[in-house]
Amino acid sequence: MGLATNSWGSNLPANTAHKPSSLNTLINWAIEHDIAQQQIQFQADAISEMGIANSQLMDPKLRMGVNGLPVDSFAFDEDPMTNISVGLMQQFSRGNSLSLQQKQSLQKAGSVRKQADVRRLDVTQTITSAWIELAYLDQSYSLMKQNQALFRELTRYLSTNYGVGVSQAQDLIQAKLQVSKVDEQLQSNRQMQQRLRAQLSEWLGEQAWQVKATTYPKWQALQDYFTSSPRDHYQALAAHPRIQVTDELIKSSETGVELANESYQPQFGVEVMYAYRQADRMDGSPAPDLVSAFVTMDIPLFTEKRQDKKLSAAQHQVGAARTQRDLALKQMHAQVSAAAIDRDNTQQRLIRYRSMLLKQAKEKTQAIERGYQNNTSQLDEYIRAASEELVIELEQARLAADLQQANNTLAYLLNKY
Repeated sequence: MGLATNSWGSNLPANTAHKPSSLNTLINWAIEHDIAQQQIQFQADAISEMGIANSQLMDPKLRMGVNGLPVDSFAFDEDPMTNISVGLMQQFSRGNSLSLQQKQSLQKAGSVRKQADVRRLDVTQTITSAWIELAYLDQSYSLMKQNQALFRELTRYLSTNYGVGVSQAQDLIQAKLQVSKVDEQLQSNRQMQQRLRAQLSEWLGEQAWQVKATTYPKWQALQDYFTSSPRDHYQALAAHPRIQVTDELIKSSETGVELANESYQPQFGVEVMYAYRQADRMDGSPAPDLVSAFVTMDIPLFTEKRQDKKLSAAQHQVGAARTQRDLALKQMHAQVSAAAIDRDNTQQRLIRYRSMLLKQAKEKTQAIERGYQNNTSQLDEYIRAASEELVIELEQARLAADLQQANNTLAYLLNKY
């Protein structure tokens, strides 16, 4: 274990090996070193470069050959119709289809780049959630250690009294059992902390094992948002990167409709040929070389099964993209509403715990402790009261963490970190 700890520390940045990093520092480091960000960037660049390639004219075609070569002699200078020809052919796109293809590729690349913003939010939410859980576990660990110290002191007190015949053996055994129960709870707590740090290592590397979460986030941007009392959250959700991804997809689909309309335009081609002749005319004069030029054009006359269907498919694609956006907005709005309800109810429950439940539990424990000292209460009553007080303290800590998790969900959905 010592060797493993030393190897972890040697891979850490200089500042993290000596003092714990803040939550924002960890998030920024994780985003900066996130491999998925690089993958998204490569994918977007690939789409953009392919769009440029697809928006160019087709390569010209070179045509070379021999025309009118007599098969009896295969002589180039026997028949004046024999010529060696070289031609160049170039085909053009339909209407503005090339520029529209490049435009659509840029829109698709923009949609992919927006996914990088979604990924950054995902990383922020995940690390913040783990940070909150670590802070809760640290707080609950401290509470259990205090409870353990209390029962250890009680065990020593009972052991001393048992030695002089004052305390009963069952009281001493019960106190030791309670100490063992707290030891088990502490071990479970450490296990959960280690698991969380192992999960954080996906984004933070080896410095995940050095994370020390002692405080909760402040949520200033989120508090400012709710202070403004928005009537609904659709305006804020429309600026979410997840919705912006669908916005770019809608633009790309609309460009697809423009492309489908261009398929009704004719497609032109140009061909120029030069023919070199070696034979003479019948009167003995040299036969002149020949130049030929052609213009080709395909005419889309039968559009019912091809162009019409392409246009209809492109229009349906626009409808599907818009429906996807509306569905995502509704889902996210429902999630915001549910998280806001959880937050409000958790706040009310925390107030009850802090003002009533924990106070009453402490008063009960103190009263039973005085009764035990005066021989009017049993030890098991005191242990149950102290255990119940610890349970209430842990429940209060859990509620505080749940409130933070609700804020984390809201900050993610509303993009208010």
